[in-house]
Amino acid sequence: MKASHTIRPVFDDPNLVSSAGLVPALRLGEAAGLHDFLEQRLSLDSPNPVTKATSVIGGMLAGADSIDDLDLLRHGGMSRIFGGIRAPSTLGTYLRAFTHGHVQQLDAVSSRVLAGLTERVPDLIAGADAEGLAFIDVDDTIREVHGYAKQGAAYGYSKVRGLNAQLAVCSTPLAAPLILGARLRRGNVASATGAARMLAQAITTARAAGVTGRILARADSAYYGHGVCRHRAAPRRLV
Repeated sequence: MKASHTIRPVFDDPNLVSSAGLVPALRLGEAAGLHDFLEQRLSLDSPNPVTKATSVIGGMLAGADSIDDLDLLRHGGMSRIFGGIRAPSTLGTYLRAFTHGHVQQLDAVSSRVLAGLTERVPDLIAGADAEGLAFIDVDDTIREVHGYAKQGAAYGYSKVRGLNAQLAVCSTPLAAPLILGARLRRGNVASATGAARMLAQAITTARAAGVTGRILARADSAYYGHGVCRHRAAPRRLV
């Protein structure tokens, strides 16, 4: 069975809501400090940056994978249950104002929100107490992109023209994998580039999120080097 590419359902009835599940998700994020951390850490010179950032997050949770897709937040009765929804063009202008420094600020927000979530959902990283063991896996993958103007796109080890995504994921024998950090990099970057810093930040985030037991870092042979191997799973301060 294959979905039709010529028909797109639209929730345009004022009494219909296409993504009611966003209500508990965004309330949980707010309770974990999402809005407060965005306001404290993000220095982007843009009106209402917290509102715009939350709109992007909400759109991604609802399945948007492009700026145009963020228009799904304005369907049907969404405006009756959410305030501050912005048009895709406004959100696109907001995102294009980001620099690498602002992305690092979002990393700091993400780490703190994760710590707040684990306080409210204690079993999120179950089995990582003093007697337990947590695994941190670092790996990267190539995501194909199209268009000659795509910034950073290049042919990497997979021979596919795309961007390189690097992730650090935490899991335990009792808990499902949880993303601690992510990087989107140029397509022809070496796998291990920046891996030492990624691992250090992942360990710091894991400790802040309540991992008090042993940490075993895992990666494939592309990451076997001094920068990665010299790290220890010691607590560090979030920056």
